[in-house]
Amino acid sequence: MFDVVGEAVAHLRAGHPVALATVVGADGSSPRDPGASMLVLADGTVVGSVSGGCVEGAVYDIAQQVLADGTPVREEFGYSDADAFAVGLTCGGVLNVFIQRLDPDVADLVAAVADDVAAGRPVSWVSVVAHPEADWLGRRLVVRPDTHDGSLGERFADHAVVSDVRGVLAAGDSRLMHFGARGERMGEEMEVFVASFQPPARMLIFGAVDFAAALAQQASFLGFRVTVCDARPVFATPERFPGADEVVVDWPHRYVAAEADAGRVDRRTVVCVLTHDAKFDVPVLKAVTDLPADVRPAYIGVMGSRTTHADRLRRLREAGVTEEQIALLSSPIGLDLGGRTPQETAVAIAAEIIAQRWGGTGAPLADLDGPIRARR
Repeated sequence: MFDVVGEAVAHLRAGHPVALATVVGADGSSPRDPGASMLVLADGTVVGSVSGGCVEGAVYDIAQQVLADGTPVREEFGYSDADAFAVGLTCGGVLNVFIQRLDPDVADLVAAVADDVAAGRPVSWVSVVAHPEADWLGRRLVVRPDTHDGSLGERFADHAVVSDVRGVLAAGDSRLMHFGARGERMGEEMEVFVASFQPPARMLIFGAVDFAAALAQQASFLGFRVTVCDARPVFATPERFPGADEVVVDWPHRYVAAEADAGRVDRRTVVCVLTHDAKFDVPVLKAVTDLPADVRPAYIGVMGSRTTHADRLRRLREAGVTEEQIALLSSPIGLDLGGRTPQETAVAIAAEIIAQRWGGTGAPLADLDGPIRARR
């Protein structure tokens, strides 16, 4: 929903209500994940999407009703083969959508969320989407790592929901959560949807080489914040890496240590070592794999031929890197796509990162059964 909050602020500030439709549940091959949102403005303008086109018309009609009477609506859309003209998802999935009206009196709350997103600060938008008492529907909280705004109307419920949502926010997740009617943790009567925003995950690329330039562009396209680092100033220049957010001249192992100490390396960080030069590779790989497990990057890819890889393993062992640490490395880097150019290699690396993140096999979908899209 965080891609539409800025538009919502402008209209709320002007005194106009808006309808916010958010995907709160998705199964099968449904086209959008939980958290995807569509905004319907008072003048009928639509911003964003909840399905890529399948059910937008039906959601729009419901949103017009919600704008008129202010009553939140939760609707499920699935595939129906009984009526070819029924509103549904042609992909065969199921979407659960919650539509609520935001009135001008919450403009400051929404504006604060928009400011968090613009500044890259973690924030969650929490809405009550099911409750035995109808007047609880649509009640909301904004939760941050250390503060919160808004209220569900009862102090105990606020405390319980805020406390549990912070764990979801730390993971950067968006999901449904269940509580008792007054926030009891053992209950199921109240259902809240948590839409979480986290700043972009980082990709740290070590080695100012042609492959790094191609990978930086590919990673930027995928939404990573990209840093290229190399100790050689003649190669590490912003002009050579237009796809990177920053280019740093430093020894890779020293840069990793400083970023980790500053809290800017975590489990979402991706590390790609492309130097295939032992004097750079070995120190930075030791520095990365020595990090505590709770902040160590989940993906550590290392470029090089199989001969280079074998020599690197020998040097790493001599440097005191354990077999358990060596097992963390994706080396040689990337999936076997048969590519040869830096751009094709960048696609192979990105494909491996995506497959590891979502549990993909890398096999052709035509050879597999089951859902074609991963779910969080």
